[in-house]
Amino acid sequence: MEKIASFQIDHLRLKPGLYVSRKDRFGGASLTTFDIRFKEPNKEPVIDMPALHTIEHLGATFLRSHAEWAKRVVYFGPMGCRTGFYVILEGDLKSADIAPLIIELMDWIEKFEGAIPGATPAECGNYSEQNLSMAKWEASRYGAMLKKAGSGCFEYPS
Repeated sequence: MEKIASFQIDHLRLKPGLYVSRKDRFGGASLTTFDIRFKEPNKEPVIDMPALHTIEHLGATFLRSHAEWAKRVVYFGPMGCRTGFYVILEGDLKSADIAPLIIELMDWIEKFEGAIPGATPAECGNYSEQNLSMAKWEASRYGAMLKKAGSGCFEYPS
């Protein structure tokens, strides 16, 4: 079997950032998968499961409800390694195209109050494993890094 694209990235050199992971064609549409990398792989503690789950619920809700981007959202979800998330958007895009959207998402999560969307037994298979305060902390940390790093966090290390 061929090694998939995400396994061809040198995770020993990978830093937190916002990267184009891959680009695909699906029918007539271009799809761009982004690596929303919160943690430095194999060096930082991973995102704990309850916070990861909460960010997943909040992120999917925000993105699929966004006035400008909702119709272009194909997927938002966590990486199995728990160092970040993937978002797949319709279009041939660059990281700089969506950085304002991801910063807006992180700010929204950081300020979120109330019931976590989709966190009931009828809506989620593991509804009670949520941690809003840790999700806010992770979003605040990542959002601040994006704001500070600017375009310096958009390219995979070569």
